[in-house]
Amino acid sequence: MQIKNLTLTSAALTRGLLVFILLLLLSLWLFGFHAVNAYIIEKQHSMATITLALQKRIDTYRFVADRLYDESSSTSATDVMLGNIHETRLRPEVFYIEKPHKKTDGLIFGAHENATLATAVKMSDYLDILWGAESNNYSLFYLNGVDNSLTLISTQALRDIAPRFEDSYISALVKSRRAEMLQQANILDERESFSPLRKFRFQNDYFFTQRIIINQPGHLATIVAFDLPINDVIPLNMARANFSLVSADESSGITDDGQQDAQSVTNRIAGSTLAITAQFANAPLNLVYRVPLGSLTVDLLRNNIWPLAIDLLLIALSLLGIYLVRQHFLRPRENMAQALKSHRILGEEVIANLPLGLLVYNFSDNSLVASNKIGDHLLPHLSLQKIANLAESHQGIIQATVNNEVYEIRMFKSQLSPETYLFQLLDHDKEVLVNKRLQQAQQELAKNHQARRAILTNFQDELNQPLVAINELTDALANAATDQDRERCLAELKNESSRLAALFDNLRLITALEIQDWQPVPEVFSLPKLIDALLVERLPALRQKGLSLYNHYRLPLNQRQMGDAGAVKKIISLLLDYSIISTRFGKIALSVDQDPSRPDTLLCTISDTGSGISAGELANLQQPFVSRAQEDHYQRGSALSWFLCSQLCKKMGGSLDIHSKADIGTRYRVRLRLPLAETGDDADDREDILDETLVLLDIANEEVRVIVSEMLTQWGAECLYPDEHHLVQEHDLLLTDDINRLEDFAVLLHGDEPAITTLAPHRLRVNYNLSGPLLDGMLQLMELRLAQTDNGRDVEPAAPYGEEAALEQLISSDYFTLFADTVPDDVKRLYTEAESGDLSALAQTAHRLKGVFAMLNLVPGKLLCETLEQHIKQATIQNDNTKIGNDIHQIDVFVIKLLQHAR
Repeated sequence: MQIKNLTLTSAALTRGLLVFILLLLLSLWLFGFHAVNAYIIEKQHSMATITLALQKRIDTYRFVADRLYDESSSTSATDVMLGNIHETRLRPEVFYIEKPHKKTDGLIFGAHENATLATAVKMSDYLDILWGAESNNYSLFYLNGVDNSLTLISTQALRDIAPRFEDSYISALVKSRRAEMLQQANILDERESFSPLRKFRFQNDYFFTQRIIINQPGHLATIVAFDLPINDVIPLNMARANFSLVSADESSGITDDGQQDAQSVTNRIAGSTLAITAQFANAPLNLVYRVPLGSLTVDLLRNNIWPLAIDLLLIALSLLGIYLVRQHFLRPRENMAQALKSHRILGEEVIANLPLGLLVYNFSDNSLVASNKIGDHLLPHLSLQKIANLAESHQGIIQATVNNEVYEIRMFKSQLSPETYLFQLLDHDKEVLVNKRLQQAQQELAKNHQARRAILTNFQDELNQPLVAINELTDALANAATDQDRERCLAELKNESSRLAALFDNLRLITALEIQDWQPVPEVFSLPKLIDALLVERLPALRQKGLSLYNHYRLPLNQRQMGDAGAVKKIISLLLDYSIISTRFGKIALSVDQDPSRPDTLLCTISDTGSGISAGELANLQQPFVSRAQEDHYQRGSALSWFLCSQLCKKMGGSLDIHSKADIGTRYRVRLRLPLAETGDDADDREDILDETLVLLDIANEEVRVIVSEMLTQWGAECLYPDEHHLVQEHDLLLTDDINRLEDFAVLLHGDEPAITTLAPHRLRVNYNLSGPLLDGMLQLMELRLAQTDNGRDVEPAAPYGEEAALEQLISSDYFTLFADTVPDDVKRLYTEAESGDLSALAQTAHRLKGVFAMLNLVPGKLLCETLEQHIKQATIQNDNTKIGNDIHQIDVFVIKLLQHAR
């Protein structure tokens, strides 16, 4: 048996090193996958353990809540006398419980009975035993449904941080907890709730609040709330700030044997965060641990730095080995090899650049020695053996037809190898192809000449029209007989000269763009103000044609952009003018939105219901003056507008798209890169300037209603609509587009108004497309209303919608006599009880009046009574009776108006 010696070559070494690198990369990937999987499994197990511990704590304090409530129910007022327990008054309605044991401190907020103190002492003693061995902070909030007092028992030293002032930390905490517990008591279908994770103010400890509501017959609900810490159940390798407690479905994550389902711990990637969610077994909660992917990657790299470093070092060494093998190993006679390589490359370049086909074929082994692209293209269609036989009998030259093309084939025999032949393929149809190319070039040149003539003709016409019009108006002005004719000619002459100046300005600008001599000048500007100015300038043209314009500005009105304001104004004005010219009747909609894909890019869309744009006219977008622009009876469009707008948009990092359909309309979509400007404190910030203002929108046009409601929402106003209620809607201002519905402190919305027009002392007319004048008009009316109120004259509310129908229903019913006999007496009783300070009797009278108004379907009176009841509740808690008198006065005025109209 013959043993062959293995030859070690550079190619074999290179392949071996490449395989080794691939194995290293595969091992690196497997190692990373295993590390990430182990990290997630570890966190899932930790989450399951934490959830189980918290669930046990929740179950424990459910039992504790029931035990505390049972003790509070069995406590009487005499129990407090049994021990040496008393309370210390820290400030009004705040009492500190003095007791010998100091594990827990107790505070009672609000007026309370002696039984409440006994209950607090018992609960404190019970919690001393329960929390005696605990080092974490625990707190109990007990909202007593009998006397509405709030008891706070905590392991913190409450006396040291006692709420001696109204704005102390404990006072703020108690107010917020009382509001949460009262909100929980108003929810009928929940008897237990949990808060999100919270952080102690003075410590790096996290906790959540468990609230349990217990209903008592004849009293308000009693609520027990515990602040339960979580630090003792969280491992040290898990950041507490990454935990969050969210609500979940109560029926998920419970198995048949009552244990937590293993599938209740899940993980998913949300954006750039890995979220591991564990569901509680017996609570409607999910515990979520969020780890940023960046932190996860850094953590895994830090914990596995040495294996990764060794793997990367081996990869680097393998790459270095490949380089060294390719450069210095097994390369004898390097100069000879380099010379042979240079000759081979030179021969390949010569063969490839020959203007004819070349084939070198060896018939001994039927192999192709050399060829170029032409030869490779023709080789499948040739039989070289037949060509060689024919060429030998015809002095080495023959003609052949390949794909209907005639070729002259020349054959040469090699002197070195007798079986090797060289074939030259000469194309006889090449001159025909050259002639065809010349014809095509001539046709393109003719098209270019035709396009140039069209461009020059259209440019001449567009430039000649205003010049001819100026000459005619100059002659007419010289021959004008009356002052009226002279003024008309001067106005038309000024209009035509401005059009000619605008055309020359556009030509100058497009020239600067073509020679790269124009750059946008960045400046801070307000886009709403710029659009308002543009719309005011276009109002005469819109009024001439009877077109409706709707301005949908969906960005914040106080937002400022950074960019070239002049270029933005030029783009929008040119497109808007062309849209007005191409639209005979209908409407034009201008909308400004944010590009969802790029936050620094704005979308400006102009849509019209015009006659549309033809394909020939649309060619002006790529080349100006290719086609004639549209014109109407009043204005002429420019064939330069679209190309100029497109170039400006490209220069500002945007684009212009035009879509049109015949007899339907055209849509211009402009994308402009206008980033937000960083403004200082002196910026024009009108956000929430109409906060707490009720505005009634009685607008028949749905599109106008959308425009106005969007602006009012940004200004912080609350919008009301007439179809939401039947009778009354209290409001501060009225916005309407129907002049017959005007009242005092109302704004009439109109699309042709350039500024604010005063219709009456308290009535204005404003353009709904202009945000600035609309806000100024509304502020003007609000100032008048406030001034009238400050002068001692209460502004009577506007006449409610549907009040006539309620009056007719009252008069036609059998209850009018009963209403006239009883309701005025009840109103007088309201005054009497308010003066005497009997709030309980006042609440009963108001409730009885509300029932009367509800029975007679008098919604305004019912709403006024409900407002009075809310203010009575506030007066009971805060001792503030200032709003009750105004409510009674409004009810009295409403009843008097009803009786006067009825008579």
